[in-house]
Amino acid sequence: MAETEKNNSAADEQVKIPESLPVLPIRDVVIFPFMIVPLSVARDRSIKAVDQALTEQRLILLAAQKSVDLDEPKAADLFTLGTAATIMRLLKLPDGRVKILVQGLARAKVLAYDESGPYTKAKIEIQNEPKVDSKALETEALIRNVKADVDKAVNLGKGISPEILVIVANLEEPGRLADLVASNLDLKVDVAQQVLELVDPIPRLRKINELLTKEIELLTVQQQIDTAAKADIDKSQREYYLRQQLKAIQQELGDVNELQEEINQYREKIEKAAMTPEVREEVDRQLKKLERMHPDAAETATLRNYLDWITELPWSVQTKDNLDLQKAQKILDEDHYGLEKIKERILDYLAVRKLKEKMKGPILCFVGPPGVGKTSLGKSIARALDRKFIRLSLGGVHDEAEIRGHRRTYVGAMPGRIVQGIRQAGTNNPVFMLDEVDKIGADYRGDPSSALLEVLDPEQNFSFRDHYLGVPFDLSNVLFITTANIIDTIQPAFRDRMEIITLSGYTEEEKLQIALRHLIPKQLDENGLKSSQIEFPIPTIKKLISQYTREAGLRNLEREIGSLCRKVARQIADGRTEKFKVLDTKLDDLLGPPKILPEEILKKDQVGVATGMVWTPVGGEIIFVEATTMRGKGGLLLTGHLGDVMKESAQAALSYARAHAREYGIDEEFFGIHDIHLHVPEGAIPKDGPSAGITMASAMISAFCGRPVKKSIAMTGEITLRGNVLPIGGLKEKVLAAHRAKIRTVIIPELNRKDLRDVSEDIQKELRFIFVEDVKTVLQEALIGDHPDKGSKKTPPKRLSAKNQRKASAGAHA
Repeated sequence: MAETEKNNSAADEQVKIPESLPVLPIRDVVIFPFMIVPLSVARDRSIKAVDQALTEQRLILLAAQKSVDLDEPKAADLFTLGTAATIMRLLKLPDGRVKILVQGLARAKVLAYDESGPYTKAKIEIQNEPKVDSKALETEALIRNVKADVDKAVNLGKGISPEILVIVANLEEPGRLADLVASNLDLKVDVAQQVLELVDPIPRLRKINELLTKEIELLTVQQQIDTAAKADIDKSQREYYLRQQLKAIQQELGDVNELQEEINQYREKIEKAAMTPEVREEVDRQLKKLERMHPDAAETATLRNYLDWITELPWSVQTKDNLDLQKAQKILDEDHYGLEKIKERILDYLAVRKLKEKMKGPILCFVGPPGVGKTSLGKSIARALDRKFIRLSLGGVHDEAEIRGHRRTYVGAMPGRIVQGIRQAGTNNPVFMLDEVDKIGADYRGDPSSALLEVLDPEQNFSFRDHYLGVPFDLSNVLFITTANIIDTIQPAFRDRMEIITLSGYTEEEKLQIALRHLIPKQLDENGLKSSQIEFPIPTIKKLISQYTREAGLRNLEREIGSLCRKVARQIADGRTEKFKVLDTKLDDLLGPPKILPEEILKKDQVGVATGMVWTPVGGEIIFVEATTMRGKGGLLLTGHLGDVMKESAQAALSYARAHAREYGIDEEFFGIHDIHLHVPEGAIPKDGPSAGITMASAMISAFCGRPVKKSIAMTGEITLRGNVLPIGGLKEKVLAAHRAKIRTVIIPELNRKDLRDVSEDIQKELRFIFVEDVKTVLQEALIGDHPDKGSKKTPPKRLSAKNQRKASAGAHA
């Protein structure tokens, strides 16, 4: 608040003010003449203006901003009437800011602003007040009214210091009185600027009288509100005492109030819940605490919410399992085609459950690409067991409280989503699906994966303790099923508690059967069609699978079938009556050109081009590895967006070729005068993994010795420096890719022979498998031409890289 310095003779002296002054823009306040105010200066231009004023006569122009939000105001953003002031004191702070104490001297009208320098200057004209007769009747009446209103405002609670009141009582000059009162009224900037711009003392004092009258009215209303609020508090206290007396009277008369009825209902729920002794003791303690509390107390609602949760949990409610294995098998077969391994695991669980009533529920983790039916399989399992099904999506969950709940000390606290799911199911043995566990996050709010360790550990989840409940709840009867797309991102301790079951992608035959049995009937129903109105021939479905969708799952296939159904539904809605047969030749007109070109093998045997097999998140693919040589200094150039592991495999393949150069008729001097370029087409697509090792070695050695690679052979396997072939993963997907590309001979590591049992017998019959343990066997089978005599030297011709034959899939892992 602005202050006036008492007995300050300097304020009354006529100070000669120059025509040009540095400008200090101020916001949120208007400085009046003769007022002493501290200001904080932080802007660079403002600090330079203060420094300039100090080097001259310590005079500066204080101009208020029209908008307080501007950090760097221009001349147009400042009012054209300000206050010429003198800087009395200055204090420089360590952070670069400056604090000054200024005293207003006189009103100054700005004739022109100059912003060309490091600070803003203004050409000014001092506005002298006209002389007035303070003894005139109107003037004296105004002065008395203003002084009386100031006293009245102070009595109503206006904060004005006693020193200011003394000065107001002794002032007789109308202009000085008006400025002093205005500086202590906490006026808005635009209103205070209006008062500043009134140079004539009488209109200014009249304006202050109006503002004081309005302030007194506001203070009067505020006092009335405070009085009413105090009366309400007194009334509330009075009602509390009366209510307590009424409670005592009711107890004497044997009457029961509403709270007591509610407590009796809680006691009935507790008796029905059949809680454990430990839980019952805690619930009884909380119930007694509720009895002693006032019904309107803030904590009563929190306690009621807690009792509602804990009494509605299914402590002893269970659904009876369906232990008929044949019925369960029938339900699983109805809902899903294939997936024999998972069905066997569920039937094994039912068999053990039939022999042993009390057993720990297994923790199953379904891992597989999107769209293979992991979530729907959980629903099918619940239906086969006659259990309730609860699904909880954990994708993107970062807060540990989502699992364990919040402590009751927090406002709006709730149990975790595990307890919420149990309450929603109404039984303590539902099938609980935790979806997308590979996408759980972790931040400053905790790690939900760590919180799930107790939930998914059969050795300790019988006493799971939610933070909100504060008592143990038995989760051992729950059948937990988790799903994930990839297993690598799951926390190791978390992964160790689960039984991993891998769901591979579907073969073309499996997709065909699933489409006929499930997808087409579902889409017919969703689009309001009947089987008599539309027909999907098998060639059409096969073309949809091979040329319009490439995925491990079925989502895109279902979308394409749904799109066809909608197009037919439109024709039927337009009046078509005959049955619509979706021929494969019409798919181009209905769905557009094929989105996926069929994989084709090389048209001829080529030097330096080998066919490999890779795994991707959406199934297997084949790739072509190209190698060529050129004059150089023995460098190795790798292109095709290869990952670090794949680059290391290429280095290992080259090292093997150099170490065994004589065996393949390659001149030992060849590597010192030639550069080798290895390329995997579709360079925009990232590729990584070690299993392209033998493919790279075959392409390189083919280029070095000039022997073509057989176009009808695809291979996969990791290579070592000694020439050994190590096992790889994703064999089923890779074999399916080779079969889809019409390749009939496949080279795989000997150690992967056991993994062929995952490949259907029909596909195994159509392929010839060559099992290898070293690279020599690979080259004998893959390269065309006679093996050169050991020790012969041959410099192979320089060959160009093969043309890109196909499009690789995104994120391929060799």
